[in-house]
Amino acid sequence: MDEVLLINASPRPDASVGYQLANELVDVLRIRRPNLIVTRRDLGRVALAPLGDSYADALTRRTPDTDPIFTLSESLIGELERSDALLIATPMHNFTLPAALKLWIDHVVRIGRTFAATPDGKVGLLADRPVYVIVSSGGFHRGARARQPDFLTVYLRHVLSTIGLFDVQFVYLEGLVAGESAVNAEYEAARQRLSLEPLFAGLAPA
Repeated sequence: MDEVLLINASPRPDASVGYQLANELVDVLRIRRPNLIVTRRDLGRVALAPLGDSYADALTRRTPDTDPIFTLSESLIGELERSDALLIATPMHNFTLPAALKLWIDHVVRIGRTFAATPDGKVGLLADRPVYVIVSSGGFHRGARARQPDFLTVYLRHVLSTIGLFDVQFVYLEGLVAGESAVNAEYEAARQRLSLEPLFAGLAPA
């Protein structure tokens, strides 16, 4: 493994438990791979430009990838193509993913570039690689404690598979508004879960 892409979608990364865990995972990888390149895309601190009518027109006309209208899209896709693994730390906002992460998706999911439209549906054009998504939420959306739906997981799994990324694992940090002890318990449970993954086998118990 030579390069990891870390996407942070929290609007307050310094206080994000999910982003803290993602950075811990990066530290573990660096212990075994000192020359590892980590590309960080902080969507909370540096907002991406929205898609406008010129971009939509370019897609419709199948404009060449080298056109300046695709400069940002090409940069983001390039980061993804170079990575051997993708880490996404994201909160759950209103039952789904935050707008900042959706905009990143809209830039990288591009017809003729990261997926092909065929008579049988969309086919991903990117090589598969491990993807780990750390999802933070104030409430509960799984199991007996669930009090809200989860539209994030099914959407993100589907849209990533559209561009060829099928090896997607989700790790959840739920009930984070319940106080420090609850946050610590969720964090440790997530660490234990991730320590079973071959990629993060060096993640030591707290």
